Amino acid sequence: MLELSAQYDLQAQILRERITELQLRWAKCKNESLRSALAERIRTLTVMRREARELAVLCARYYERGYRRNERYTI
Repeated sequence: MLELSAQYDLQAQILRERITELQLRWAKCKNESLRSALAERIRTLTVMRREARELAVLCARYYERGYRRNERYTI
């Protein structure tokens, strides 16, 4: 589970870098339709990044006694 946690953490970092790139492009862009598309992509990647971070924590702490898991990822 710790290896899986590290992979989720790595993916979250990659997503953060991509979001930063797109935010810079969005700030420089003058075309409204392109700005809209970039904003939508940023929103999607932000959700993916949040989920990757949450799963990294869940996997890292999976076997800890007393750890309250995120309700979103439990059955």
